[in-house]
Amino acid sequence: MDDATIIDFAGRDAITDPLTDLLRKGARELLQAAVEAERDAFLAAFAERRTAEGRAAVVRSGYHPERAVQTGIGPVAVKVPKVRAKDGKPVTFRSALVPPYVRKAKTIEAALPWLYLKGISTGEMGAALKMLLGPEATGFSAKTISRLKGQWAAEYNDWRKADLSRDEWVYIWADGIYSGLRDTDDRLCVLVVIGVNARGEKHFLAIEDGVRESTQSWREVLLGLKARGLAAPKLATGDGAMGFWAALEEVLPTTRQQRCWMHKTGNVLNYLPKRTQPKAKKMLHDIWQAETREDAHAAFDLFIETFEAKYPKATECLIKDRDELLTFYDFPAQHWQSIRTSNPIESAFATIRHRTKRTKGCLSRDGMLHMMFKLGQCAEQSWRKLRGFVHLADVIQGVDFVNGIKPINQQLTAA
Repeated sequence: MDDATIIDFAGRDAITDPLTDLLRKGARELLQAAVEAERDAFLAAFAERRTAEGRAAVVRSGYHPERAVQTGIGPVAVKVPKVRAKDGKPVTFRSALVPPYVRKAKTIEAALPWLYLKGISTGEMGAALKMLLGPEATGFSAKTISRLKGQWAAEYNDWRKADLSRDEWVYIWADGIYSGLRDTDDRLCVLVVIGVNARGEKHFLAIEDGVRESTQSWREVLLGLKARGLAAPKLATGDGAMGFWAALEEVLPTTRQQRCWMHKTGNVLNYLPKRTQPKAKKMLHDIWQAETREDAHAAFDLFIETFEAKYPKATECLIKDRDELLTFYDFPAQHWQSIRTSNPIESAFATIRHRTKRTKGCLSRDGMLHMMFKLGQCAEQSWRKLRGFVHLADVIQGVDFVNGIKPINQQLTAA
């Protein structure tokens, strides 16, 4: 193995990057899966050992009492599995990750990111854990890693087939996430869709390998979601540069479109000199922060009048999505903060972007997808319900909101 691919964690006793917060939520589940994968690999080594009746001689035997292992990301509770021999011959299973009586692991906080970022790469995981945990990690074999890798792949594949018809998905957010890959100059483009259901719960609906956010790639994603039972959401939010919109109009034509103001602001400012950007940014904020659509149009016109003569490309970039930038005014004001941008995806993947940049070249294409899926599952656990989710029922029923407010006559009718 090329040792150059193994990255040491500087200051491993004091990891404070955003991934640590994410790992704190998912560490228990992941560590439990890891020690159970160790047990399964241990049992596999005795697969041919049989009792007189021809049954497996070495079998599972529950768990030791749960104990908390103090790590650099806080206490992580784990139940170490037990095995027993039914043929009378002694056999003992010991976890390499959580040895007997260990209550504190100085480097497990570094091992857990490796389980996410390197654990999917069987060839590198053993050396990584040996470096991080010392010689005792040698028991965490390639077979154990392979089982864990297979488990994550199976979870990802099952998740991609999950039935979506049980929920009514009101809003969706879409974006493309780029990451570096091993042994290639290409970047993996992961097409991500997050949806919010009628109860205000946000969930990942798609994390798929794409081709530079092309229309065909997005078409395949949306057709896959539709085949799983996704009915047309009321609104989709995303970056205007994606092939997503052409695919959406074809596959889910009744879904309305909202361009992401965060992306649009960045795109417009890129056409302006730095000295002008602060003023322009304030004027863009005046558009989407306006109380009414009429006020937004007025602020929009003022921006065009101010910059069109000197910076026509900046104003053209803004004008081309004028209507789609202001769609949010037809939905409850309580939801504006969430539906004006694709922030739900950006915030969830900020830590992934941060870490994958530092570990560029360490993951395969499938490995990167599985890693993003596992981190996404952890992120979901900390998500709050959509602000003002009680108004989703009105959106589902087709209430016509005016500047974010439900008309009086419709309020009386509902009463």
